[in-house]
Amino acid sequence: MNYKSEKNKAWIEDENGRQVAVLDFPEVKPGVVNLVHTEVLPEMNGQGLAGKITEFVANELRKQGLKAELTCSYSIRWFSKHPEYNDILNDVEAEAKKAALLAGPACGIQKK
Repeated sequence: MNYKSEKNKAWIEDENGRQVAVLDFPEVKPGVVNLVHTEVLPEMNGQGLAGKITEFVANELRKQGLKAELTCSYSIRWFSKHPEYNDILNDVEAEAKKAALLAGPACGIQKK
């Protein structure tokens, strides 16, 4: 698997160059991005790719000194389970409240 990124998007490609997971994170104000959408190809479900692309983006944001807001339900859940990345959240308390209220399936995690 190969990790790729550009300004507001990161993805994982398989050995054939096919995009198998993606996370979109547009800039919403200077120095702050919003993790808005995570998607994994249905046939790749169950391999942890959503978590891997989220961790990749979190590390890239940390390296670039950027902060994150979370809209994507998958990202909200992932960050609530990984407090070691709280330093990149723009508002830790607001994100914790979102996680506490969240119910239902994660966005973009498609079922076969």
